[in-house]
Amino acid sequence: MSSRRHKAREIVLQMLYQKDLNPEVGIDTIRQMIQDDLRDEHLSRFAWSLFAGVMEFRLALDKRIEEAASNWSLSRMAPTDRNVLRLGGFELLHTDTPPRVVIDEALELAKSFGGPQSGAFVNGILDKLIPFSKRESRTATGPQAETAADLGLDTDHGDELPAEDLVSDLPDGSEADEIDADIPEDEVRNIDEA
Repeated sequence: MSSRRHKAREIVLQMLYQKDLNPEVGIDTIRQMIQDDLRDEHLSRFAWSLFAGVMEFRLALDKRIEEAASNWSLSRMAPTDRNVLRLGGFELLHTDTPPRVVIDEALELAKSFGGPQSGAFVNGILDKLIPFSKRESRTATGPQAETAADLGLDTDHGDELPAEDLVSDLPDGSEADEIDADIPEDEVRNIDEA
């Protein structure tokens, strides 16, 4: 894959990996590294919105990933796989990027940066994270739309659960990871379709 968005996702994965293994690295440093690696302002903003989104929802994403990964804790996963799953999970749950694009991109990242089984591992888990309303076999009308409405989901924007729904079940009642920077709401939420 050689798309410009793929390059941005590669940088995001590298920054997530960096932050995961070196938690003391500051958010401002990460933002600067993204800007240095992606000179195009649009791509830089796209990459930052993905990174910031994963950091904002990291605890909830980790919980959902562990639930989908039967018998696997995040600490047992390879750091690359763990961060590909976080990135893919964020895009599936909080953006309008089509699930097929998200999974294809995640598979490419897993194959490029992970081990021999990373692709199959990532594919299996991300497939379980696709929101019901975004499943390709479903349509936007008929029973699925009624079910989504019954569940209180916003059918105009897919199954984007509010942050409080994602973190309310955490055992310690904590919110998503705190990050050390002001992240404008429009940068986190305004992610264009890939």
